[in-house]
Amino acid sequence: MTVDDTLTLREPGSGTATPPPRGYRVTDTAYGTRVEGPGGGQLLYARTDAPADPPGDGNGSGSGDSGGAPHHVDVAIVDVVEAPWTIGALRRSEIASSTTAIVAVGGDHRLHSPDELARRARLWGASCPSDGQELLCPPAAWPPGRVRGPHRVLVTGGARSGKSTEAELRLLGECEVTYLATGPAPGTDDSWARRVKAHQERRPWWWDTVETLDVAGTLERVSGTVLLDCVGTWLAGVMEHCGMWHDPPSPGAEEALSSRVDELMHVWRNTSAHVVAVTNEVGSGVVPPTASGGLFRDQLGRLNQLLAAESEEVVLATAGRVVELP
Repeated sequence: MTVDDTLTLREPGSGTATPPPRGYRVTDTAYGTRVEGPGGGQLLYARTDAPADPPGDGNGSGSGDSGGAPHHVDVAIVDVVEAPWTIGALRRSEIASSTTAIVAVGGDHRLHSPDELARRARLWGASCPSDGQELLCPPAAWPPGRVRGPHRVLVTGGARSGKSTEAELRLLGECEVTYLATGPAPGTDDSWARRVKAHQERRPWWWDTVETLDVAGTLERVSGTVLLDCVGTWLAGVMEHCGMWHDPPSPGAEEALSSRVDELMHVWRNTSAHVVAVTNEVGSGVVPPTASGGLFRDQLGRLNQLLAAESEEVVLATAGRVVELP
């Protein structure tokens, strides 16, 4: 059902407008259709193109009666298959507060199973109701909790396994994310430029991107939620800076690399942030044909083990599916 400017309900395909039930108020806002019950409970059926920042005064306090942002609601229904980033937009705009129950709907053929919809909802601190389930507004129970820092997640996988997509998906429900990009600038490499552009276009525009190899220093400065993509490009860049790619390696190169790894591990172990890091699974393929390839494989394999040992969660992405590693 849709809502027209006179705040009446109109069934799709019909020319008849039906007023809302007595005591209910229906408002069309920039964030979706808001329904206020006679007891004061507020429900929002979110739009899939909701803005990331509230119109008007920018603090989420608009009334919503003229298309602005409503006050925070008790329940927000979000189509998480069509536009999962809407959850982050609602939280960023303070329409969804810490007590708002996010209801995830929209499961269809784009998700391979109901369990996958439930898994994603759980990552976003949302509920995934079953067909025919009755929901109360305000909700009778406290909404599912979201992961808070300190919390470390390591997402590993091979090339084109879906590991970066999984890491980004995990954080779509967050209102603020620092995206820590460690890859080199594309330069004249058209293939790398296309990959960087694809990553940029997938991310909500309000995520803050920091491009640096100083991962330890950045993790020390930032708080909240961080996405690190990726450990493999960081290691390759640091190995270059330390002189590990020379044949033979520069004097003191191994000690310099070990110091950088120790620095990273110290910060990883002591961070107060919620960090999701992407890394490469390089030990399952063919034996590298060059000495430098074998060196990188061994160094990254050791670093992955160190990070995994200090992480609350480790998951393996393969063929677009995700396996949790106990």
